[in-house]
Amino acid sequence: MAHPPGRYAGLTREELAVVVPELLLIGQLIDRSGMAWCISAFGREEMARIAIEEWAASSPIYTRRMQRALGYAPEVPGRGDVPTIFKGLQLDIGAPPQFMDFRYTVHDRWHGEFHLDHCGALMDVEPMGDDYVRSMCHDIEDPTFDATAVATNPKAQVRPIHRPPRRPADRHPHCAWTVIIDESYPDAQGIPLLADNERSRAATLGLAPIDPADDGLADYSGPLLSDLDFAAFSRSALARIADEVCLQMHLLNRAFTLSVAKRAADATELLRIRRKQLAGIAGIAAERLLRALDLPRGAEGAARLLALHPILNPAAYVYADLDGVKVVVRPSPAHEDGAWISLCGPQWTTALQTVVRAVDPHLDVEVTGLGTQEWRATVVRRDQPAPEADEVAVVRFSTGAAFTFQPRRSLPITPV
Repeated sequence: MAHPPGRYAGLTREELAVVVPELLLIGQLIDRSGMAWCISAFGREEMARIAIEEWAASSPIYTRRMQRALGYAPEVPGRGDVPTIFKGLQLDIGAPPQFMDFRYTVHDRWHGEFHLDHCGALMDVEPMGDDYVRSMCHDIEDPTFDATAVATNPKAQVRPIHRPPRRPADRHPHCAWTVIIDESYPDAQGIPLLADNERSRAATLGLAPIDPADDGLADYSGPLLSDLDFAAFSRSALARIADEVCLQMHLLNRAFTLSVAKRAADATELLRIRRKQLAGIAGIAAERLLRALDLPRGAEGAARLLALHPILNPAAYVYADLDGVKVVVRPSPAHEDGAWISLCGPQWTTALQTVVRAVDPHLDVEVTGLGTQEWRATVVRRDQPAPEADEVAVVRFSTGAAFTFQPRRSLPITPV
């Protein structure tokens, strides 16, 4: 089956090399939005359980997708090695480059270590106190690292050398871990929600293949690198990576929805939390993409930003057409999954508003229904600027909102 190119394929290779790490960081910030509302609704301990379930029910799916897309999947399924695990982390919204600054050591195929020279997630949580740090660095990390093993080799174990709360308070690196694959270890097991998410349209969605004739790297089949140089990849490969990263977000969000649904008092509370999560991440994501792509600061720039936003991508998942200052959305696989786009439309416009107001607070959207799950959003200008949405302000608390990527050298990692 032929798969048409996605909307990211319209960007230049240089633009895509900037956008991909932005998308990885945006995916990490989804929880800065969603978990704030879960704490408010259910408390810290239930928030931690939701975080465990959403990552454990999504990361094995999207990790395998990226392995296949970039040609580093294990020759024998489920028998990947330590470098394969580390490559997956470098392309995972759970470990965006530099913000979650993973440094890797490979002893041999079955033994390795990593430490974090900088953990943006820790910087966000540490001011909240040791209880929240333990929730993230102990309660959440242990089972979700097991989910990482489920994706590549169930005989892998990721175990701490040291981790926060930091003693002393300025301890560096922030944490350190061993990764060992041993046939004597019991198999890591997927959680029940994983099977549910594996049946989603996002899990099995076909995307345009990478063109091997395009200039630049078409895969990541070579040695593990200390830092991925996204500019070294071809335009075709970068477009595919961008689409896959957006699918990571949708799979994470679907798992989040499944987990919250188990705890919400009713459908109304579930919808309220989902909308608040989306409104917050939508606005911060828009700001970061706007800066990265230096888009025009008018209505047409805002409409283009909507078309490139994770809410509407990948194109094979969310059917939408851009026409000047208008975006037309049609029924799609994303609607079948109940993805972010299914929350938007004439009945609720807040998330779309936070996107266009990242361009200019005077901008707004007028949304007109065209049929079942089909609507048109037109970007318009208002006389008075709108205040920042409370949901966006919550995510701005994260150091990731204003985080700046720095140039890095990309060096091969060899066993020591």
